[in-house]
Amino acid sequence: MRPLSLLQIALALATGTSAATPLSSISQALTQTESIRAVKDVTSTFAHLSQSHSYPAMASLFTTTGTLHWANLSYTGAPAITSFLSTFQSTTPGPNSLDTFILATPLINLSPDGVTAKGRYNGWRFQGDGKGGTLLQGGIFENEYRLAGKEWKIERMRAYPLYEGEYKDGWSNFRGQNFGAVPAFHYTPDEAGMPVLPGPAGKVVEEEGGSWEGVRRRVQVLNDEDEVKNLQHAWGYYLDRRMWDDVEDLFGDGSKWGGVFTVDGVGSWTGVGGVRKGLEKWMGPKGLSRGVLNEHLIFNTMVSVGEPGPNGETLADSRGIEIALIGDSAKNKAEWRIGYFQNSFIKRDGTWQFLNVTIAPLAVANYSKGWGNGSLLPNTTTTPRLLSPSRSAPTTVASTNSTATDSEITELQRRQKRSAAYDGAENIINAYGFYIDYIDGAGCFNMSAIHHTNGHKESPFTGFYQTQKRVLDACTASYGTASQATRSSISFHWRPQPVILISSDGRSASVRARLLQPATAKGAGSAQIRGGMYHDQVVLDSAGIWRLWSITIDEFYWNSGRWSTGWGGVEPRAPNASNPGPRDLTRQFPPDLILTEMGERERGFQGGTGRFTAWPDIQKMWFMYRNPVSGRVPETSARVEDGEVRVGGAANGAGEGG
Repeated sequence: MRPLSLLQIALALATGTSAATPLSSISQALTQTESIRAVKDVTSTFAHLSQSHSYPAMASLFTTTGTLHWANLSYTGAPAITSFLSTFQSTTPGPNSLDTFILATPLINLSPDGVTAKGRYNGWRFQGDGKGGTLLQGGIFENEYRLAGKEWKIERMRAYPLYEGEYKDGWSNFRGQNFGAVPAFHYTPDEAGMPVLPGPAGKVVEEEGGSWEGVRRRVQVLNDEDEVKNLQHAWGYYLDRRMWDDVEDLFGDGSKWGGVFTVDGVGSWTGVGGVRKGLEKWMGPKGLSRGVLNEHLIFNTMVSVGEPGPNGETLADSRGIEIALIGDSAKNKAEWRIGYFQNSFIKRDGTWQFLNVTIAPLAVANYSKGWGNGSLLPNTTTTPRLLSPSRSAPTTVASTNSTATDSEITELQRRQKRSAAYDGAENIINAYGFYIDYIDGAGCFNMSAIHHTNGHKESPFTGFYQTQKRVLDACTASYGTASQATRSSISFHWRPQPVILISSDGRSASVRARLLQPATAKGAGSAQIRGGMYHDQVVLDSAGIWRLWSITIDEFYWNSGRWSTGWGGVEPRAPNASNPGPRDLTRQFPPDLILTEMGERERGFQGGTGRFTAWPDIQKMWFMYRNPVSGRVPETSARVEDGEVRVGGAANGAGEGG
């Protein structure tokens, strides 16, 4: 037996494990991260199964005594849960029916012993019976999970319905009522930044993956999963702007092999030239012009990484839900495209790239008519390929390398922390959205508390406030210090589809996430949807808690206006219209940096420089990272290089953005 090094002893003391088991300390940390991912995956599987009306399979994801709470009703056990889930569709849904259940923006906390977890989500459910009937629902979900044997199951799904309605008039407040108390948070502001709650840890069962060889493989799988998920989410943002050069780049060198792009019911195209033809046929030519919307919202992404092949290449799969908002006001066109994607990837020379993309539209519907009578396309012929939410230890091959050097232990720990950071970053950015949905004095306190003491935040249309205290004071200057007992409307702040770039040491990250803002009020026709973008920086503080370091908000790129006309019915601003005036906050509590001081970066945004650009005119979309495959730098790039902020494109080159 090798003697323990000082590094191994220090590592064991830091994690509360026996000095004889440095392997166990890393394995335990991996198990915690894998458990958090499994909780997210079982929730995403629940959503994926809804699209094939697989209600018994959805119910099977609960424990045997699991309960689904919907408003003031409860359903316990698989038969009762199945019956409730199929209420609108019946047990034999029609051929043109739709059921898309989305659970987005997870904030997960794993118990110290690793056998239970809690999660908060934003939720949508869009249904159509194929005979004209429709139902739209949205709200907050607070879920509880339990490790049953080796599988994570849903113990309790508690839905707080907040808005609902038929498609014709859109949603409005649930039961036409005002909103009362905020649906209870299962976490404190500090706990939002701690995916694994502090306390006595559970015993690590060292089976497969409990060797150094297994630990190496488990670390690699988590790191690969992060890269593939980033690649999948970046794909969606390039589609939004019809950036076909960047989309082609994601398939790698097409001169050596042929990537495949398939849209079920439309066609299949191979190779770089073919992929572009498919993109143009399905979505239109490169770039956007006034009134053109090509928004591709990605939800519930799951990733499965395979074993490395003999040539060093690795394969992976992704699956998720896509809701596309399509419009072209010049052609008087507006559509919903609701479906799923199932894609494959390959890792070549250390870089992940797309291999095959398959989009399966379940409903393509004119905005004016909706999806109640089915899709404009024939029923999909794609066979759904579900990914398993269970995470067994990777298969390992017997190896004589059953030990690890001190330097390798340090490297494995660093890489494990980078994947743990991915979940920490996702937690804290979603906490921000949940806290400002019900913004008042209490919301201001909670929102500011998740910032680092020296962090800074942009207040919309105003400027930046530096330090946690200034962030709090700016918020209370607008919303007061008291809690609000009731309210008649809410604009929600979903932050789905994150691209999370982790620092080398796993202690900070840059995050790009979508701002999806469904809004509701009392009365039919009050529903709205708007879209923007967040650019965040997050850090791990000295107490080991994830905090927001910086928030930049680009809003709004598009909006639906009135529900009756949607995004296709928004009138352009008059050419001689004046820019909107400054917010009262600018005078009441001046920011440390006003938006006009940001120069080109804020040009066209409300409160920034130049003429205000509002939908249906097209605003610049900024990127903080290079193309993850080719290294291409977008023309609208704002990034830090050599300690300075760079705005605009640059010479292409491979490397991480940030």
